[in-house]
Amino acid sequence: MIALEDNYKHKGLRKNLVEILEKKGITDQKVCNVIGKIPRHLFMDSAFLNHAYEDKAFPIGEGQTISQPYTVAYQTQLLDIKKGEKILEIGTGSGYQYCVLVEMEANVYSMEYNAKLFSKTLNLLKKLKYPTKVFLGDGSKGMKTQAPFNKILVTAGAPFVPKALIEQLSPMGRLVIPVGNQSYQEMVVIDKQEGGKITKKSMGKFQFVDLKGDNGWKN
Repeated sequence: MIALEDNYKHKGLRKNLVEILEKKGITDQKVCNVIGKIPRHLFMDSAFLNHAYEDKAFPIGEGQTISQPYTVAYQTQLLDIKKGEKILEIGTGSGYQYCVLVEMEANVYSMEYNAKLFSKTLNLLKKLKYPTKVFLGDGSKGMKTQAPFNKILVTAGAPFVPKALIEQLSPMGRLVIPVGNQSYQEMVVIDKQEGGKITKKSMGKFQFVDLKGDNGWKN
C-alpha cells in the first residue's frame, strides 16, 4: 500500500507541472490551483511514482490509464464549472479527475465500468477523505437515477455521442466527450439550449482508452 505522503518535493513538482500546463494554454486559474493542490502520485502505481508529475498518461491496471495532466486540465476547463453544479463523470478510473472536479466545488457523481478498478479507487478515495459518490455500472448509458446534470464529462473514447447523455443534460447543460475511432478522437463539446437545441464544436484531437458499455466499444 502506498503511504499517503505529500512532501515538499511533491509540491514543488506540482508547481512545475502547473507552469507547464499554463504554457500549453490552460488559462483557468482555478483549474491550475486544483492541479497544484492534488497529489497525483497517490493515484498511481508505485512503479511510476518518480514520473507522477510529468505531463504524461500512465497505466493504472485493467487496461486503463491515468490521463495526461494536460488532458485532465483541458477537459475540466472546457466544462466551465460553476460552484455547486451537478456533474456526472463517466470513467472514474484512478479517481484523479473525480477529485479535480470535487475540488472545483462541484457536486460530482462518477461511474466506473471495471469492477476491480472501481473497488481499488473507492478504497483510495475513502483514505483521502474525498466524497465517494462513485458507482459501478455502464456509464455509457449515463446515470438516469440522478439526472439531470449541469455538466457531463466522459473520460474515455466513444464511437459516437450516446443519446442518453444528451437527454440527461439540464437545459443550458454541457457535455464534453472524446469521439472517434480506437486510435484517436476529437474532443467534442455539446451545449444544450433552453429549448433543447443542441450545438456541437470540436476542440482538437486526443487519445483515450476505449469507452466500454452498450454505447461504447464492445471489445
